[in-house]
Amino acid sequence: MANSGTSILIIYTGGTIGMINDPETGSLAPFDFDHVMKQVPELNKFGFNLTTITFEEVVDSSNITPEIWIHLAELIERNYEKYNGFVILHGTDTMAYSASALSFLLENLGKPVVFTGAQLPIGTLRTDGKENFISAIEIAAASKNNQPIVPEVTIFFENKLYRGNRTRKHNADYFDAFRSYNYPELAKAGINISYNFSAIHYPVIKHELKVYHELERNVAILKLFPGITPEVVDAIIHIEGLKGLVLESYGSGNAPSLVWFIEKLKEAVNKGIVVLNVTQCSAGSVEMGVYETSLGLIEAGVISGNDITTEAAICKLMFLLAQKLSKQEMEVFLTKSMRGEING
Repeated sequence: MANSGTSILIIYTGGTIGMINDPETGSLAPFDFDHVMKQVPELNKFGFNLTTITFEEVVDSSNITPEIWIHLAELIERNYEKYNGFVILHGTDTMAYSASALSFLLENLGKPVVFTGAQLPIGTLRTDGKENFISAIEIAAASKNNQPIVPEVTIFFENKLYRGNRTRKHNADYFDAFRSYNYPELAKAGINISYNFSAIHYPVIKHELKVYHELERNVAILKLFPGITPEVVDAIIHIEGLKGLVLESYGSGNAPSLVWFIEKLKEAVNKGIVVLNVTQCSAGSVEMGVYETSLGLIEAGVISGNDITTEAAICKLMFLLAQKLSKQEMEVFLTKSMRGEING
């Protein structure tokens, strides 16, 4: 599935996979990448040309920022012609955000970009890091008829490969940390790696990779809950410079039909804030207008996020807002699939 001339670039950002116990505090702290490579001598058996880039200061995924996403995209841009695929080692807590962001920043991607990591450090006896790392490299290198098998931004974790912008971290305690609730797995790793070819995106016409270098950080998330007060909503919509708001609503996109609530959303939209409605549910889709409790949102000018995840929604807003689009263009792009992040 891959030849000995295959070259893979491994980008180590930090995360649990490369952490060790700090003897002073007893907590996990990032370590350098040499530690990771020494723990996985099996990688040499592939015969691939493996190159590594380590962040000067490795980052716990809780400290990931949009600037780091842009840096990752630029690393791939600079090295795109030299390598057959890319593996990004990353902490699990914000991996779904990072994979979503990269999917938007890398337009016309034609090579695999595989995120992976671990729930236990790679040096521990029961680590999941080795299998995740080895399989991620095999997937990044996999080709058929001299074409990459999975030319997408993906996450590989616990024997399954997912489209990156469809994932959520759903488990903090077990090795199956990620789920893709609204889209099937792209591959499963058992004795062999079995690819779900019908779920993988293959471009009909190949274009040159286009990398974007800007994201708009002035966005926020408003999660609804019973008893939410006008003061809470006010505090969010009056954030200075706010340009985009992800509204986490109930069920299929429902929200309180209280006059004050709808009026505040209208106020936000009239101020030029883009409001994108996503469901709080792990699975399913926003379908505004099905229930009366979502009619007010339509009236207020709230845009349906369909079945997008919160993680992908916030990244998509950051990406689109940086493009300085018109209100009409923004609505068009938010309601259509750009990188396979929503159905339809």
